Amino acid sequence: MATAEEYAKMSDSDKAKEDWMNKKWRPAMGWMYMLVCTMDFVVFPILWSLVQTLGDGKVESQWMPITLQGAGLFHIAMGAILGIAAYGRTQEKLNDKAGGPTPSFGAPAAPAPSFGSAPLGSNTVSTAPSFGAPAPAAAPKASPFAAPQQPPHPEI
Repeated sequence: MATAEEYAKMSDSDKAKEDWMNKKWRPAMGWMYMLVCTMDFVVFPILWSLVQTLGDGKVESQWMPITLQGAGLFHIAMGAILGIAAYGRTQEKLNDKAGGPTPSFGAPAAPAPSFGSAPLGSNTVSTAPSFGAPAPAAAPKASPFAAPQQPPHPEI
């Protein structure tokens, strides 16, 4: 398997010859997970009930999904794998769009914008607060129950 630098130096024909599994593992994982869920939650319960009905004439027990055994660890693991893979692919696409090098896993290419900040690449400065920024200092507000403030009288 080629490193990122070696991959960048490869010609287009060499890149096309690269192992198909290296390019297609993310969609293959998604299709496999979808197939497993379809079989475990749709097809197998129907077949289980049909076998019981045809054999004894009545349904005695309910189908217990195999993937939910062990507190659903399969679904948790697949969620983590597919989530990290989607995040990694998003970072690859963003870096390709920006024309930058592909960073190693876990190292973000650029800091992510905070909520309310200006979009990347714009020259405007946002005045909206972000989640990480401290609140701006505001003048203390008078209590609605306090006596109204009188302007100072000029001395005569």
